[in-house]
Amino acid sequence: MTRHEPVTRASHKVYNWELSPAAGGFYFFRRREQWPGDPPAAVDNDMIMITIGLTPMFGSALQFAFEKATPEGKVTIGLLALISLFSWTVIITKTRQLLRARRMSRRFYAAYRATRHPLALFQEKKEFDGAPAYEVYWAAGEELGAHLPEGGPRAGVGARISRPAFDYVRVAMERTVSGEGMALERGMIILSTAVAGGPFIGLLGTVWGVMETFSGVAKANAATLTAMAPGVAGALIATVIGLLVAIPAMFAYNLMVTQVRALTQELDDFASELATHLEHQCVDSATGVSLAGERPAARLASADIAPDPEGAALLGVAEPSLGQ
Repeated sequence: MTRHEPVTRASHKVYNWELSPAAGGFYFFRRREQWPGDPPAAVDNDMIMITIGLTPMFGSALQFAFEKATPEGKVTIGLLALISLFSWTVIITKTRQLLRARRMSRRFYAAYRATRHPLALFQEKKEFDGAPAYEVYWAAGEELGAHLPEGGPRAGVGARISRPAFDYVRVAMERTVSGEGMALERGMIILSTAVAGGPFIGLLGTVWGVMETFSGVAKANAATLTAMAPGVAGALIATVIGLLVAIPAMFAYNLMVTQVRALTQELDDFASELATHLEHQCVDSATGVSLAGERPAARLASADIAPDPEGAALLGVAEPSLGQ
């Protein structure tokens, strides 16, 4: 790349700037002084090179280090590349999953809280695919419909079940909450493995490469920087690749763990809210009365407790006779 910038002075010299490549991936800006009418040879003899800027090429250093790496180091780099491939696959898929879960959950929560009956959305068969809370809601509606008298119509407004049957609904909701939480956390083990194992795998390749370098220098009896530098550079690239694998996985893991915890907490809160609403709207209060709500006589009968003539209760003990 050459840019001619003629400048006329008293000496009538012409100054030309050009960008020239150099060895090792470096580039220099040079300024040439030329007298008008000088032949090319004279121009070369009178050339003055002034270094204005120095730009190292990062790719050339990595390429040089990879070429000088030992076979063990290249195997380590290949393993790190495989881990990075899985890590970025998880990052991309989990990012899309969490964004969709967040968006669809907001829509479902808004639609659910806009209804007057907790099973209105179920009766209308509205779908919110990708929302974990919707899966819990749908599982509760399915289980409630299965316990309607005589296998009645699908659960809807006005459906009533007994309190023991509602326990099955609650269990189905808890099972779905656990399943959705596991689905949100699926694949995170790959990111944690990349974060924890990437630098150590790279360090293993580096130590192995340095060991091979020093062994070769000792065998050749040439302990010079020129002999050692290529091997050390080839060994250090394993640590560089290990860090390049671990750093993106670390940031992605921390962000995703925060999102998963938030979604899981919202899911637990919604499950409790839905259970309360269903218990108030869909459970027949006339059936399945608890022991605390029974009358005293019924409570005594259920506990097999018989009152004595003086009003004392004897548990499972017969009243003694006068002749004893």
